[in-house]
Amino acid sequence: MRYSTAAEVTRENVSRLAPAWTYRTGALDVKTDMVRKAAFESTPILVENRLLLTTPYDHVVALDPARGTRLWEYDPRVNLGREYSEVTSRGVSSWVDRTISKGRPCRLRLYLGTLDGRLISLDGETGRPCAAFGADGAVDLTRDAGLPAGWPGGYQVTSAPAVYRDLVITGTSIADNWRVSTGRGIVRAFDARTGKLRWTWDPIPWARGTTPPTGAGNAWSTLSVDAEHDLVLIPTSSPAPDYFGGLRKGDDRWANAVVALRASTGRLVWGFQVVHHDLWDYDVAAQPTLVTWKDGTPAVVINTKMGHVFVLDRLTGKPLLPVEERPVPQTDVPGEATWPTQPFSTISLVPERFGPEDAWGPTPADSAWCADKVRASRSEGIFTPPSLRGTVVTPANIGGVNWGGAAYDPQRGLMFANTNRLVAWVRLIPRAEYEAETHKDQDNRIYGEFGNQEPAAYAMYRTFLVSPGKVPCNRPPWGATVAVDLSTGKKVWEVPLGTMVPGKQTGSPNLGGPMATAGGLVFTSASMDAVFRAFDAETGKEVWTYQLPAGGQATPMSYTVGGRQYVVIAAGGHGKLGTKQGDYVIAFTLDGRPSP
Repeated sequence: MRYSTAAEVTRENVSRLAPAWTYRTGALDVKTDMVRKAAFESTPILVENRLLLTTPYDHVVALDPARGTRLWEYDPRVNLGREYSEVTSRGVSSWVDRTISKGRPCRLRLYLGTLDGRLISLDGETGRPCAAFGADGAVDLTRDAGLPAGWPGGYQVTSAPAVYRDLVITGTSIADNWRVSTGRGIVRAFDARTGKLRWTWDPIPWARGTTPPTGAGNAWSTLSVDAEHDLVLIPTSSPAPDYFGGLRKGDDRWANAVVALRASTGRLVWGFQVVHHDLWDYDVAAQPTLVTWKDGTPAVVINTKMGHVFVLDRLTGKPLLPVEERPVPQTDVPGEATWPTQPFSTISLVPERFGPEDAWGPTPADSAWCADKVRASRSEGIFTPPSLRGTVVTPANIGGVNWGGAAYDPQRGLMFANTNRLVAWVRLIPRAEYEAETHKDQDNRIYGEFGNQEPAAYAMYRTFLVSPGKVPCNRPPWGATVAVDLSTGKKVWEVPLGTMVPGKQTGSPNLGGPMATAGGLVFTSASMDAVFRAFDAETGKEVWTYQLPAGGQATPMSYTVGGRQYVVIAAGGHGKLGTKQGDYVIAFTLDGRPSP
C-alpha cells in the first residue's frame, strides 16, 4: 500500500522535518558512458536493523538506519561497457530462511535483479553471495528467454523481485521498439534456497506461433504478493513492437494486463486487460495496489498510463467499480488491425483529448505552431492509432501513472498517485524510408526518438508535443498529485506537482511515487525541480518542502528506530528525464535528531 503506520511526524509538526543524516553511494564516481541514462530510483527497505538499497549500477548497500553509516556494500560487477536500455535498479527484496539458526550464513537473504539479466542471492548479514543459490549465488535469466542476437543489454531486471514463502519471483525489463523478436517476457519463480526453477508463466504464449515470434509482453515493474490467498499480481507490458501490431493481430492477451497467478504454482487464476492490442506503449507500469474494499472484499487497484484506475475483486478479477467497453478510433494504416473497443473506468485521472483549440504556448506564435501541428495530424482523443501523417497521443507514453504507482491510506480510504499530463506525437515510417528519415531534421528531435521495429513494415518516430519555445503544447499543469476516494471513485483533491517555470505552479513531468503515513501526510518528490514535498492527506495543501541536492526520481519510505520516525529518499536524478544527477540518500527526522 506504500503506507507507513509511523505517526510521530504529523501535519502539525512536519515543518520541523530536517536531515538527520546523508549517505553518498559513490555512484557519480563510476566511469561509464551509461551515466547518461542512469536513474537513482531505489526505495530502501528496512530488514533486521539494516537499511538496504541499490545504486543505478546494481551495487547493494547496507546502512545503519539510525546513523546512515555503511555496514557493507556488494558489487555484482556488471559490465558497464555494454549499452543497456535502462540503467536503474528500484531495490532489493528479502527473505528469512527459518530452517537456519540466527547468526548462520544466508539465514537472511537478499535478492537482486541486475542490468545484465542475473538474479542474485546475498547474505543479508555480510553482503556475500549465497553460493548454493544457482551458480555461486546467481541465476542467469537470459537462458531459455528466446533472446535474439545483437543486443544483450536489452534484456534486464530493473525492479525488485517478489517473495512468496520459499519462492523468489521475477519478471524482466525488455527494450522497446528495436525489433519484433525481443525475447520472451516470461515470469519465473525460483527456489529461494537453491535457485532451481520452480515454475514459468508466459504472458503471451500465442507469440510462439507468430512469424517472426513476437517478444515482450513482459513484467518490468514491481509485482505484488497476496500471501494470504496464495496470489502474485503481475503487471504486464505491451508486446513488441509498441506502435505497430500488424504481426500480432488480435487483442494480444495477456499483454497490457494485470494477471493473478497462484503464487505457489504459477497457474493463471484471472486476468484483466487494460488495453487491447496496444499501439501506444501503454504498459501497466504501476505496481498493483492491494487494498480492502469498503465491504471487506480483498481488492486490487490498477493504475495505468492512460490515467484510468480499475478497482477489481482481488480473488476473481471482477470490477468493483464500473468498467465500460467503448468504441475507439480505428487505423488507416495498411496491414494494421486495431481492436474496435477499449475498457474505460469510472476513474480517469488525466485529460484524454487534445485538439487544435486546446493548443497553448507562452507566445501566440507557440500556440499557433502547436495548433497547426495538431490540425495536420490525427487527433481524435485517447486511443487514436498511430498513422503515417502523425498522431497526437494523449496521454503520452509516460503517463497517466508510471512506475511510481500509488499509495493508499486505509484510515481515510484515499489513494494518492502522481500523474503526468503530457501529449505525445507519433508517426509511422514505411520501412523503405526509415534510414533516410533518421538523417533528416525532425520536430522536437531533442525530445524525440526513433524505433526501428524491424522487420515490421513500419518503423516509428515519437516525441513529446513541444512548441518552438520548448514548453509543452498543452496548458499546465504538466504533472500533478491526486487523491481519490476509492469507495466512490471521486477525486478529493488535485495539486500541481513541481514546476518547470520558477515561481509558477506549472507542475512537471515526474517519475517516482508517493508514500502516505498515519500522520496524515503524503510525501513525494519525483518532479523535475528536485523538491521533496509533503501534502496534507485530506486537503492536498503543501505543508513542507525541502530542496534536494539532485533529482528525487524515487519513491520515499519511512521507518521508526528508537521511537524516532525517519523519512528517507534517494536523490540521484534521472538521465533520461534530464534532472540533476547525484548519489545522495537522505534521512529526515524532526529537528534533524537521530534516534537515542
